[in-house]
Amino acid sequence: MTDTTSTEASASVSTDTIKVDIWSDVQCPWCYIGKRKFEAGVAQFDGTVEVEYHSFELSPDTPVDYAGTPVQYLSEKKGMPLAEVEQMLERVTGIAESVGLHYDYDSVHQTNTVISHELLHYAKAHGRQLEMKERLLKAYFIDGRHVGRIEDLADLAAEIGLDRADVVRSLTAHEHLAAVKADVAQAGAYGIQGVPFFVIDGRYGISGAQDPTAFTQALDQARADRSAKTGDGVDDVPA
Repeated sequence: MTDTTSTEASASVSTDTIKVDIWSDVQCPWCYIGKRKFEAGVAQFDGTVEVEYHSFELSPDTPVDYAGTPVQYLSEKKGMPLAEVEQMLERVTGIAESVGLHYDYDSVHQTNTVISHELLHYAKAHGRQLEMKERLLKAYFIDGRHVGRIEDLADLAAEIGLDRADVVRSLTAHEHLAAVKADVAQAGAYGIQGVPFFVIDGRYGISGAQDPTAFTQALDQARADRSAKTGDGVDDVPA
């Protein structure tokens, strides 16, 4: 997979390259699981894939410094008993383990993720979006790091080689907030209501953390259908 460094880069993708646009949120457990399954599907595809991540906020009303636990937050948000939420998180943690991810919900800092999406756009502009996405997901679900505050995000950005001071400057100025809002608006235009959501070659949509073979088949189909591509909408991948 290759990173996308700018809008202009997207327009110049080789005709042999399949572009995949992925809408996801940093605090979405299925997005991290789906990322691993997608990567496994790409590994089985005998072509070139370019990936670009787009912003989607599952809980835009979450306070940056939410005082409770993820269990408490989900219980409040969904109106579910605490025990039921705990069972739900145990299930998703087990599925994460099956793809090599070791979720630690006891250490997760529930927060607002809009500023982390701004960081992802900053990283994209500097050719490091894929690395930044991976680092943010790991920080949130595995390392117990805070992904809703500028100073903490700047530390994570510096870990992958970005200029910490410039990251602080950009996030403080909300330099990429408009791009985040544009991503959210595009998701609405596509009819995306949940994440992860994968748009393959601007045409086929796959929702959720599907098996790797589903992604491989969709990539194969997109390549085969290049000559018949019409319209600007997103279609479901035929079963």
